[in-house]
Amino acid sequence: MKKLFVAAALLMSMGTSGMFANTSENTNIAINVVMDDYTSIEMKDVPQAIKDTIAKNYEGNAIKEAYVKTAEDGTKTYKIVLIDAEETESVVLFNEKGEEVKETEE
Repeated sequence: MKKLFVAAALLMSMGTSGMFANTSENTNIAINVVMDDYTSIEMKDVPQAIKDTIAKNYEGNAIKEAYVKTAEDGTKTYKIVLIDAEETESVVLFNEKGEEVKETEE
């Protein structure tokens, strides 16, 4: 009976080791989020004109997330997710010049 218990425990441990064997692989995967045809970008890729406008018109807010969409004519629209001191999020669209734009239906 003791041998049966040891054999069963050994089989169970072999089965679970296979389930967790690959958990540490692929930890350095880059995630590229697409949000309504917008692609996520890093903060360093947000144009300085947009950063300046946010500093001037949205004082006390910080950029939480940034996305960009390139139109067929090459113009870029930036979707910026701002967060304030109370952690309230707001989304603002900008062109490359740092001017706010309204979303147009395509």
